[in-house]
Amino acid sequence: MPAAMSHIKEADFIQSIADAFQYISYFHPLDYIQALGAAYEREESAAAKDAIAQILTNSRMCAEGKRPICQDTGICVVFLKIGMKVVWDSDMTVQEMVNEGVRRAYLNPDNKLRASIMSDPAGKRTNTKDNTPAVVHIEMVPGHHVEVVCGAKGGGSENKSKLVCLNPSDSIVDWVLKTLPTMGAGWCPPGILGIGIGGTPEKAMVMAKEAMMSPIDIHLVKEKKARGETLTRIEELRLELLEKVNQLGIGAQGLGGLTTVLDVKIIDAPTHAASLPVGMIPNCAATRHVHFHLDGSGPAQLEAPRLEDWPQVSWQPDVERSKRVDLNTLTREEVASWKPGQTLLLNGKMLTGRDAAH
Repeated sequence: MPAAMSHIKEADFIQSIADAFQYISYFHPLDYIQALGAAYEREESAAAKDAIAQILTNSRMCAEGKRPICQDTGICVVFLKIGMKVVWDSDMTVQEMVNEGVRRAYLNPDNKLRASIMSDPAGKRTNTKDNTPAVVHIEMVPGHHVEVVCGAKGGGSENKSKLVCLNPSDSIVDWVLKTLPTMGAGWCPPGILGIGIGGTPEKAMVMAKEAMMSPIDIHLVKEKKARGETLTRIEELRLELLEKVNQLGIGAQGLGGLTTVLDVKIIDAPTHAASLPVGMIPNCAATRHVHFHLDGSGPAQLEAPRLEDWPQVSWQPDVERSKRVDLNTLTREEVASWKPGQTLLLNGKMLTGRDAAH
């Protein structure tokens, strides 16, 4: 076998996938946290600033305690770029190995994650109990490595995904600005907006999903513009959309403010002369993804972020402006007296239910 070949062992690949989904369940990407910290410093709306502080405080607590950032631990999405000179030491398919990694991650007894995947989606909708199967996208590329991107997408943001087939003369910016307000705040901003342009409709959506999982780097584009360097059309579009989307005033958790999205990520591809398909997928405040490479030398080594790299922001309730509520003595009349926008400080026993319970 030529030396350039890399042998990827089944056990290493499965372990890497399992470790990755545990990792992203409680570690935000550091670039997201730092961008959110900068948004906190800029924010002028008291409600939005409070919401961002809660996200950052929750993020640090989850990193410290290794507990899920969000109770919706997402559908597992894996992008694989497999080198043509990779040899798999396994009798399992790549899909089967990914599913086994997901199964181990979600059933991990030290941090069991919520299983949300339903088989027979148009029928009985039966929970698969281990969050499998994952959605796997495979691209064959030159080389002898495997590049892996693991993401976990919650239902709130996934359900706001949009696809349109525009005329080539139509404005992408106009469509985004018209469409985004119709998505409400159920996608849990501030997050990342992933956009795919071109190809075919299904290709545009896959590109939007892949774009959304790339690192936040809009500051580099701004620096490039400040230096007077020529921007690509995609870079110009990213800056224009970032500015105009944030001017919509949706803000953190839909409470208004300056930051609805921290970055707009775009991937494009050649398309038919008569076509302009555009996919748009938001990533929520529980932005969960990790990138790693495998070269046959063993499983991925995912380095834990340092807690001191988190922004120095901690949420504290405004006791004077908040209403204390004792859940153990709560009455319907008291609930009816609450006003929209009022801050409640809850104490006592609460039973919660999601999905099937609702």
